[in-house]
Amino acid sequence: MLVAVRGAALDGVVVVYPVCLATAIPASAWLVERFGGKRVLLTALLGFLASSALCGTAGDLGQLVVHRAVQGLSAGLLLPASAALLFGTFTASEQVRVSRYMIVPRQVAPAAAPILGGLLVDHLSWRWVFYVNVPVGLPAVFFGALFLARHQGGRPGRFDLPGLLLSAAALGALMFGVSEGPNRGWSSAAVLVSLTAGALLLTAAIGYGLRASAPLPRIRLFADRLFRDTNLLNLVGLVPVLGAMYLGPLFLQQAQGRSASESGLATFPEALGVLLTVQLVGVLYARVGPRVIVGCGMTGVCAVLLLFATCDTDTGLWTFRLYMFLLGLAMGCFFIPTTVASLATIDRADLPQATTLNTVVRQTGGALAPAVVTTALVLGTSPAAVADPPVTAYQQAYLVLAALAAVTAVFAFTLPDGPARSAARAPAPAVRPGPVRAPQESADLP
Repeated sequence: MLVAVRGAALDGVVVVYPVCLATAIPASAWLVERFGGKRVLLTALLGFLASSALCGTAGDLGQLVVHRAVQGLSAGLLLPASAALLFGTFTASEQVRVSRYMIVPRQVAPAAAPILGGLLVDHLSWRWVFYVNVPVGLPAVFFGALFLARHQGGRPGRFDLPGLLLSAAALGALMFGVSEGPNRGWSSAAVLVSLTAGALLLTAAIGYGLRASAPLPRIRLFADRLFRDTNLLNLVGLVPVLGAMYLGPLFLQQAQGRSASESGLATFPEALGVLLTVQLVGVLYARVGPRVIVGCGMTGVCAVLLLFATCDTDTGLWTFRLYMFLLGLAMGCFFIPTTVASLATIDRADLPQATTLNTVVRQTGGALAPAVVTTALVLGTSPAAVADPPVTAYQQAYLVLAALAAVTAVFAFTLPDGPARSAARAPAPAVRPGPVRAPQESADLP
């Protein structure tokens, strides 16, 4: 009995973070519009750092679950606020250039995290997995307080409490079901109830959002085809992209018996491949548009996943590193074009709401990735071998991810190019002599 309770508490530590993160996201757009992007961003970042420190000092599992919940709520506000600031400050052409630099920490950090986490746990303790956030995040708080332009916020309209409650409850229930499905089984009562309740609440939230005058979140933005299609690409495309990142360490450590450090070093070349590709993507985006770039990138992801499906217990680490590098090269064609294109046709006043919906979609895709991988590993595996799947199960999982990447690639080639390519083709306006006026800053710039 004690073991079961302890296992449930440990499971709660893992699940409470994505559930609370998903619950907080719908409120972020209204908060940014009301209090300003800078204030929301810095407050959320401080909350995340404080809760990280509290996680490290937790005296028992119950305290750790509570602090992880606060950490998830802070992250749910942090992600959309930072995106709203970024895309509300720069023009479409500048966004591509800035994204080329922003992708560096976003790729290096997740790739380095398994290596750093293993070192901290092995040589210090698990508490340092949380403590390390504080010295990394505090300089960002000071930098933001000093250099981020002040944004006073405005009058976003009344706070839509019914819409917020419906969407937050729907996302929280769905996130719980998706996260727990692989662990408890998709047919377990808790998972079925959670997914059913989440689907019903989401249907109600969408229906309410289409009727309300100022709903939270603003569902009507999906009427824009480019915004809708790029979010569909993110929802489905992130599953094979992030699923491969999740499956790689499992294959190396469980199927091949590698150590955690060997696994981390073998998957790190993916980040190098992404960093190389995004520099080229930044140059090509305005010339060819997102359709060709994303379509070719996901075709490449599909091809590399088929290569991974040939790996077995005799596959060497250098072969695996090469495949990870190739995967990174293909993945680099996915991140920037889908992000920039999704906001290319959105009015500036709707950017906080649009980035909130983008975050919801990306977090859902990120949660689906390990769920799909785990389910693919279990399917076709005998109950006795579920704890230690055979190599064929990993190969099957890679084939499932490759099929999803192929579907995403086909859909990507139907994507409208939006204003990026049209602007690149348009002739430059004639320059006429006249007085030079200083540009006037928009009042809603952060």
